[in-house]
Amino acid sequence: MNIAIIGPAHPLRGGGISTFNERLAEVLQEQGHTVVIYSFSLQYPSFLFPGKSQFTTEPAPQGLVIHSIINSINPLNWLKAGKTIRDAKHDLIIVRYWLPFMGPSLGTILRKVKKNKHTRVLCIADNVIPHEKRPGDRAFTKYFLKPVDAFITMSKEVLEDLKQFTNKKAVFNPHPVYDNYGEAISKDEACKILGLNPANKYVLFFGFIRKYKGLDILLEAMGDQRVKDAGIKLIVAGEFYGDKDFYLELIDQYSLHHDIHLFTEFIPNDEVRLYFGAADLIVQPYRTATQSGITQVAYHFEKPMVVTNVGGLAEVVPDGKVGYVTDPDAGSIANAILKFFEPGAIPDLQQNLLEEKKKYSWETFTRNLFDAIS
Repeated sequence: MNIAIIGPAHPLRGGGISTFNERLAEVLQEQGHTVVIYSFSLQYPSFLFPGKSQFTTEPAPQGLVIHSIINSINPLNWLKAGKTIRDAKHDLIIVRYWLPFMGPSLGTILRKVKKNKHTRVLCIADNVIPHEKRPGDRAFTKYFLKPVDAFITMSKEVLEDLKQFTNKKAVFNPHPVYDNYGEAISKDEACKILGLNPANKYVLFFGFIRKYKGLDILLEAMGDQRVKDAGIKLIVAGEFYGDKDFYLELIDQYSLHHDIHLFTEFIPNDEVRLYFGAADLIVQPYRTATQSGITQVAYHFEKPMVVTNVGGLAEVVPDGKVGYVTDPDAGSIANAILKFFEPGAIPDLQQNLLEEKKKYSWETFTRNLFDAIS
């Protein structure tokens, strides 16, 4: 098939979404399809972007065709981009939807594309109702959804959310494993590179630091005297997408200066394995969630997890098999961390991780993707 993916890609550093789109393109090409990615020339106006830079300095992925032609805030551009994509007469467009802000631009482009009476449109819906709500969310989402033919969601919660807006065909398939961050690295080697003591017990918070991800809850849990007495340390790896001082004040409040290691610059893809290599346990203390790509990075590196029982996190982390599912409060998270470090707490942990990892292949995901649009 002649397939187009519409969504962030290199040189945008859209976190997991860019990485996902590029990996999906690679898999589809390996299956014999022709694939092009249409990305953004401007994804967010600077005053709306919470990080330091929207662009990466990493080299472009090899073997992918990426056209950065979409300006999210310029209606004239939407018409031009829509005409370009319409005239290409792709058999299938796979469009990512993660934020209502993108609804007007993507909805307009897809309306233009559909005028060729040939192209089918499948949406991978990361979120329909966003974590951080703003005026206009529902109207923008409704506008976007109309020209879409079918949907695939990576959490059952988003599948249910979709029913508020449309009765079009929608298929659930969990987020596939992120298998493009290189081979696993030993704890000793990772700690040496990061300047950490490999004798310590480390939990890892990884990814952009946003309010809904609950780093403040985890900091409170790390302040629990039982956690301190157990000698457990926290690695925070990811860029602040919010008020940095808020978190630094909590570190002061809970006297965590000797128990926390901050790596709060953007983490390039080739360094991800260092942080997962150094960690004994990955903690996702989210207040709200749909699905999380962090879970699938953890599966790639075969690392156990503590996740909160929100959104779709618990759907892919069987409690007591590959980690623990807990309530999104500091006491419960502290209890789960302490329980994990008890000797023999989870029998057959590594075997369980391997078995769960097998469920989240890209082959299964793409098969379900084509089933959704058939």
